Amino acid sequence: MVEDEGEIPVTGLKKTVFGAAIGNLIEWFDYATYGYLATVIAAVFFAPGDKTAALLSTFAVFAVSFVVRPLGGIVWGYYGDKLGRKKILVLTVIIMSLATFSIGLIPGYASIGIGAPLLLLVCRLIQGFSASGEYAGAAAFIAEHAPDKKRGLLVSMVPASTAAGLVLGAIVASLLEFNLSPGSLQSWGWRIPFLMSGPLGIIALFIRLKLEDPEIFKEMEAQEKGTKEEKKSPMLQGIKSNWRQVLAAFGVVSLNAVGFYIILTYMPTYLSEELGFNGGAAILTTILSLGSYVLFLPMVGSIADRYGRKPVLITACVLFVLLTYPIFVMLSWGGAFAILAQILLGAILAGNDGVLATFLTEMFPTNVRYSCFALSFNSSNALFGGTAPFVATFLIATTNNTFAPAFYLMGAAVAAFIALFWTKETANQPLRQE
Repeated sequence: MVEDEGEIPVTGLKKTVFGAAIGNLIEWFDYATYGYLATVIAAVFFAPGDKTAALLSTFAVFAVSFVVRPLGGIVWGYYGDKLGRKKILVLTVIIMSLATFSIGLIPGYASIGIGAPLLLLVCRLIQGFSASGEYAGAAAFIAEHAPDKKRGLLVSMVPASTAAGLVLGAIVASLLEFNLSPGSLQSWGWRIPFLMSGPLGIIALFIRLKLEDPEIFKEMEAQEKGTKEEKKSPMLQGIKSNWRQVLAAFGVVSLNAVGFYIILTYMPTYLSEELGFNGGAAILTTILSLGSYVLFLPMVGSIADRYGRKPVLITACVLFVLLTYPIFVMLSWGGAFAILAQILLGAILAGNDGVLATFLTEMFPTNVRYSCFALSFNSSNALFGGTAPFVATFLIATTNNTFAPAFYLMGAAVAAFIALFWTKETANQPLRQE
């Protein structure tokens, strides 16, 4: 059954969305595991002594891995627009799986000294390079397959699968916390989720090899071959023709970057190190909030299809400014209040994350969509996302204010709110061809 002319069959569409989403889930399980085991990694890979310094070093390595993301965005975006979406999505999942698996094999500081954090840094850089092509590629891939009136809902499966990868990582980390002694967890238990990336990567590779590039991309390729014109650099062409959109996208993404890594990656560490939660309990409450967050995302995608992208994104900015500080105070009360607070933060973040990927794919034309999306998204994440746990830890240490991360998140919301006024509404419109 075909819904409208030019659309692919419903069964094919489901297969396409599942194939892109499951690979994204596995990639982000790999990438997020580091954040959930940050306190253990700090003890394993850095010199004993100052606990705060070791944790800051761990998050510094986390942040440095984002340095390569703009470069990765340029590389993957260029080849994604030149060679096709599928080929790049296959390569990114291979590279991510190999890098993550390798982390599970690195000896600790007690065995090889400074070599341990250096090898960890190399693997994290490779992970960052791979991740820079994954999110933009999966979003563009689904968006170019999706019907105009359902694009918000279907592309919301990209952030939903990302969050599901975080849930899987959090579940594995919590199982380790609850079932292993601190000594066992530090000596060998922490390696398990990293080594899991090997077989999971093979599954994702097998699924993605069966996908096909979108018809809109194939048509663009055929048209360019028919004109016999040499294809210019998509990245340079994209920046020149769409520089205003790239800058606006960079600003809009800043809230997502800070919010995603504060709320969904740094939170277990914040709860255990700053608020005194048991390590296992901190991860468990995060799992509950993540689960609800996954459910909110497609709801937001559907709302954006009906009411538009900008109203939803603006509403999320306003809610972050008004409610972040009270919610962080609620976190400090512990128990059921902490769970409710995380669910509220996840719901507000979903208001941004559930429509952002769709909004970014619709901002740029087909021939530079991957390039411009990847450049703006990864540059903003490199500056604001990868540094978020480090900045949060640093702000708390220097101000002695446990709620300092809330103000950082509120500032990002203001920046995104301003950037949104440079953009146009794109809901329910055909994707730009040029």
